[in-house]
Amino acid sequence: MERLWGLLRRRAQRLSSRPSQTIYKRVEGTQQGRLEEEEEDREEGVEPSAHFCPMELRGPEPLGSRPARQNLGFWAVAGRRAAPYLVLIALLIFTGAFLLGYVAFRGSCQACGDDVLVVSEDLNHELGADSHQGTLYWSDLQAMFLQLLGEGHLEDIIRQTSLRQRMAGSAGMAALAQDIREALLHQQLDHVWMDTHYVGLQFPDPDHPNTLHWVNASGRPEEQLPLEDPDVYCPYSATGNATGELVYAHYGRSEDLQDLRARGVEPTGRLLLVRLGMINFAQKVASAQDFGARGVLIYPDPADFSQGPHKISLSSYRAVYGHVHLGTGDPYTPGFPSFNQTQFPPVQSSGLPSIPAQPISADIASLLLRKLEGPVAPQEWQGHLPVSPYRLGPGPGLHLGVNNHRASTPISNIFGCIEGRSEPDHYVVIGAQRDAWGPGAAKSAVGTAILLELVRTFSSMVSNGFRPRRSLLFISWDGGDFGSVGSTEWLEGYLSVLHLKAVVYVSLDNAVLGDDKFHAKTSPLLISLIENILKQVDSPNRSGQTLYEQVVFNNHSWEAEVIRPLPMDSSAYSFTAFAGVPAVEFSFTEDGPAYPFLHTKEDTYENLHRVLRGRLPAVAQAVAQLAGQLLIRLSHDHLLPLDFGRYGDVVLRHIGSLNEFSGDLKARGLTLQWVYSARGDYIRAAEKLRKEIYSSEESDERLTRMYNVRIMRVEFYFLSQYVSPADSPFRHIFLGRGDHTLGALLDHVRLLRSGGSGALGAVSSQVVPGLGFQESRFRRQLALLTWTLQGAANALSGDVWNIDNNF
Repeated sequence: MERLWGLLRRRAQRLSSRPSQTIYKRVEGTQQGRLEEEEEDREEGVEPSAHFCPMELRGPEPLGSRPARQNLGFWAVAGRRAAPYLVLIALLIFTGAFLLGYVAFRGSCQACGDDVLVVSEDLNHELGADSHQGTLYWSDLQAMFLQLLGEGHLEDIIRQTSLRQRMAGSAGMAALAQDIREALLHQQLDHVWMDTHYVGLQFPDPDHPNTLHWVNASGRPEEQLPLEDPDVYCPYSATGNATGELVYAHYGRSEDLQDLRARGVEPTGRLLLVRLGMINFAQKVASAQDFGARGVLIYPDPADFSQGPHKISLSSYRAVYGHVHLGTGDPYTPGFPSFNQTQFPPVQSSGLPSIPAQPISADIASLLLRKLEGPVAPQEWQGHLPVSPYRLGPGPGLHLGVNNHRASTPISNIFGCIEGRSEPDHYVVIGAQRDAWGPGAAKSAVGTAILLELVRTFSSMVSNGFRPRRSLLFISWDGGDFGSVGSTEWLEGYLSVLHLKAVVYVSLDNAVLGDDKFHAKTSPLLISLIENILKQVDSPNRSGQTLYEQVVFNNHSWEAEVIRPLPMDSSAYSFTAFAGVPAVEFSFTEDGPAYPFLHTKEDTYENLHRVLRGRLPAVAQAVAQLAGQLLIRLSHDHLLPLDFGRYGDVVLRHIGSLNEFSGDLKARGLTLQWVYSARGDYIRAAEKLRKEIYSSEESDERLTRMYNVRIMRVEFYFLSQYVSPADSPFRHIFLGRGDHTLGALLDHVRLLRSGGSGALGAVSSQVVPGLGFQESRFRRQLALLTWTLQGAANALSGDVWNIDNNF
């Protein structure tokens, strides 16, 4: 301050030596006491310049009045000259204090928590120049969406779709595909197209149906057991014959087969009778194969479905369809797209089984169980067939003959796109399976109906002024009942593009299987956003409550109630485990036993309507609202609402399972420290990015796009770069399959205490039975896992000069 006054004094001294004339006049009226000033510089050869203060400028007074006021000139000039400096300094101090407080507040906001990526509801969307509407905010978009969605006819589309024959490769499917394409062409979409893949599908041979016979003591087939549903089969089963004694193996999980062996009943060389449920068909067959079984029979036990006088259940003579490829896509071109009948060298997926499998009805299973001898099955293995008690076996010999044949079959996916305004090269993808083995009301008719209604609704929103920031891509998939063949082949065909451009995938498959419980099978990146959207959607069966309030009514941990990992039999699985795109699949289910008609000829509109007690339209509408509002947020928010910090918790939870083996590893001179360090680097990188986003300017489009690119690729960072997509297509270290995964490492470490017996975790981690713990394999697994996790931390850090490793 002293320097400032010194400057002002020197400035005033210089000014006092210059010839000048300053005139003051008191302002009358409401501004009493205010002085006005005018200065006229009279330097020779220089035009007079006026210096303005907050005073009224007046003309010069008569010369005779000047001497009386001459003594005021010095201080007036100094005050006038100093005023701009004082104002400027005050403004700088105020601005600096404001910015310091703003940054400090944003950087230290503890209450915000994970909501850093949840944008304000006031976030606007600028309309095009040709629009006559004002700015659209989140509340405007939400109201517009709900109003337009309510004008649809979901129930009618579900009923009509379920009546159409639409098995993949059939003439009925081809006709439905053209109808859906025409429906999309009639909407206000920017692009509509189809792509066709020629894939290897397996079908039953009508001239040589699959058979099941009793076998006599000499091993020759005798009486044939009738397969009451001859059209029901297991696609991708090994073909040929299998003969052996029958053993009951509960759900056919690895732990079930270990338990069976521990009870003195050997599964090796036998045919296994297993129940539907807990794990999918492919996992049951793969587990049986790992334990040396010769074949598998899969039946629906009434204990696993709805019971009671007011519950409808599956007919006892019905079998359930299900493919047995432990993977997704065309198993005869693994890792490669099946475009234009492209021929590759003879190769097949490692997930194809080498033993035959066949679905049978509950009636046939009852006949088989009555013939079993040996130990009584544990209480938790007992079912509700008219057999008491269930025994483990072995029983009489059986001969299973499977004669399915492979056929090259064209399948077609249908696409519709609304281009984004600011980031058209970033895609928010939503899809639904279109094909079905039977009527498929719950399996695919509901999802197809919701997809078409969302297309219509968003098209109407575009007509009303909405244009998303990112592109919306609507897709109807073919070949879903054979293991998400259509979606996986599309991913394989465009993987080099999609892992850079696909933001999120939302699946509408299996959306309505009841109305009591709600589940979201999802990537951790979407959990926070799902929580936010659940608070915006009304419960379809509890008036006055949101879905969030419904799920926390009896369980305060909403995540424990709602969130599930993505299963391999979901089309969303390939997006995340294969392509590294975060994905989610929503499902309303019954409270208790599962919907009994899925993948059967009884999955009709009428049965689905009866199971939901007439509430099918309301529940389907709730799914549409949930999916639609999720799409709005993902396509419209300035900053992508993906919670990248969640994966730090995921790593911590998995590593917690390894901690109990630290002593065993230390005794062998081994350590998990590398994994701990990589996890720490990831958490620090996530927190650093979070703080950068907090302190950044939201209106900076270039910076926002850079953040969005880093955020949207987080899932891709967890695909191991050290294994081949052709050999290990599911490269995700948390969700995938293979030695590079955290699950495989955990299964291997468990062998330190099991002594190498059994086939613990054989399905998920490919542990070879009987080999036990291998130090060289452990070191390789640890390296694969550590450097993938470290790579994710480095990528999240941004540019190479921002990476701060603590290795």
